[in-house]
Amino acid sequence: MVAELIQAVEAADSKGAMVVAVSKLAAAQDVAAIPTLITVLGYNNPGAAVAAVDGLAALGSAAVPALLEQIDGYNYGARAWAIRAVALIGDPRALPVLLDTARGDFALSVRRAAARGLGTIDWSLLPAEQLAAAQAEVLEVLTTATTDAEWVVRYAAVAGLQTLATHLVEPATQQPMILAALEQAQYDDTLAVQARARLALEALDQ
Repeated sequence: MVAELIQAVEAADSKGAMVVAVSKLAAAQDVAAIPTLITVLGYNNPGAAVAAVDGLAALGSAAVPALLEQIDGYNYGARAWAIRAVALIGDPRALPVLLDTARGDFALSVRRAAARGLGTIDWSLLPAEQLAAAQAEVLEVLTTATTDAEWVVRYAAVAGLQTLATHLVEPATQQPMILAALEQAQYDDTLAVQARARLALEALDQ
């Protein structure tokens, strides 16, 4: 069954047919589809790439090693889509690339995806002895991202800080830093960011 779906992707002769074929392959949620779904990320077909990202995200941690290998490649378009996928999965193995991307990727949509991904890391998958240092680095990057030139990145950073605040292993020192960043974000130039910051503060009972 999966082999037939993969073949359909390879045989697609139009952008529309490709989207349909990739969507069906993604829906199968079979690890055998991972290489093909990752290959699709490099095509000049945003619709198919979105379907592939959704499929890879649904496969979760099983897709992470291959995605991280793709991120190291030279195709920037494929790299950007791969970052979106690992950001949705939340596997801590993607932390280095998400941190680096959130710090300074030139594409605002990719920085936004990375910031969102930093806020959805599954900390239970990281060894206990690494948690404090990793969370401190994420906190630093997300706090900086709340002053990003693009409002969508700032919005994602605020959301990420809210989520991080509920998983801190050293709340005594890190919680005040998060609250300070959120309080400052209430005065952002963009109303959506202001509202998101207030929502975060309310959720954290501040």
